[in-house]
Amino acid sequence: MNSDQVLLHGLDQALLALMIIVIMFGMGAGLTVDDFRTVARRWRLVAIGFASQFGFMPLIAFTLATLLNLPPAYAIALVLVGTLPGGSTSNMFTYFARGSVALSISMTTASTLAALIMMPILLQIYTPGFAREIAVYDADGMAHEFVIPTVNIVVSLLLVLVPVAGGMTLRRFSRGWAKSAEDTAGFMAMIVIIFLVASTLIRHFPQVIGTDIKVYAAAITLGMFGFLIGYVGARIFGASPIHQRAISLETGIQNGPIAFAIILLSFSDVALQNQMLWMAILYSMFIVITASIFTLWLRRHGQRDWAITENTLVHRRLFGEEYVTQYPAGIVPKRIEHNLTQE
Repeated sequence: MNSDQVLLHGLDQALLALMIIVIMFGMGAGLTVDDFRTVARRWRLVAIGFASQFGFMPLIAFTLATLLNLPPAYAIALVLVGTLPGGSTSNMFTYFARGSVALSISMTTASTLAALIMMPILLQIYTPGFAREIAVYDADGMAHEFVIPTVNIVVSLLLVLVPVAGGMTLRRFSRGWAKSAEDTAGFMAMIVIIFLVASTLIRHFPQVIGTDIKVYAAAITLGMFGFLIGYVGARIFGASPIHQRAISLETGIQNGPIAFAIILLSFSDVALQNQMLWMAILYSMFIVITASIFTLWLRRHGQRDWAITENTLVHRRLFGEEYVTQYPAGIVPKRIEHNLTQE
């Protein structure tokens, strides 16, 4: 693909803008003041997720970019993706994986707000070495050192948070419409991402086959390492299985649409923008595939502990909080035998 050729056409960018608005609006429509209180109550679990999200994911992205010796624009884009917050897509996968949706939403809420501070800090930590390899030319053809546009990135984050406030306002006045917006958000994200990826791959097929295998490796493994780190980390710190599944998926599934918005709004050089968008597109495509496979494994692996927990909660609602459900020997998995409700 010609370096001056725009990767995402006008229609693509319009759909992308609409998708971001709908997704963030839907996220806001699913939030209440109680959700922010829940973050405070679940601070230990949210802290584990926070460490995975903003501690390990950027480090993993930086390590992959360094070990694979990625071109600087791809490396910066990979680190950018690694510093992103979670999104509503992770909430949807957590639901199908029989994880704690409440914790997933709490983590999404906390990480989205924290990203305003954490993303600029992390990008300044991990990207200067890559940025020094990029030469930017002015109108007179003079080369200048490339600088990560931190202010533009923060402004981009603030812009995509505006629909969240709109969604929360809708929920306050109409729970029914808010529920519809919330349910639509994750589904629309999947559909539009698939459309954008498919149309871009078809139009730029030469780039598909011409992209270095190292770029594909980075785009695929970033999310997979995120799943692993989130799952193992949550288990080490004693989180219940349903919380392990939520933290794992929330860690590995980054908010790809926000990456598109930041790149389009913050980086003006077309050639640089194209390479960064390409990395974000590849990550978004492969994370849907790997997350689907991983979710199926989590769902099957967590079938018994989820059923025990649901059954126990139903008994307590029917017979009182003090009721103790008796299960036959060998039925209850050892990892929840001392905490049947997984609270």
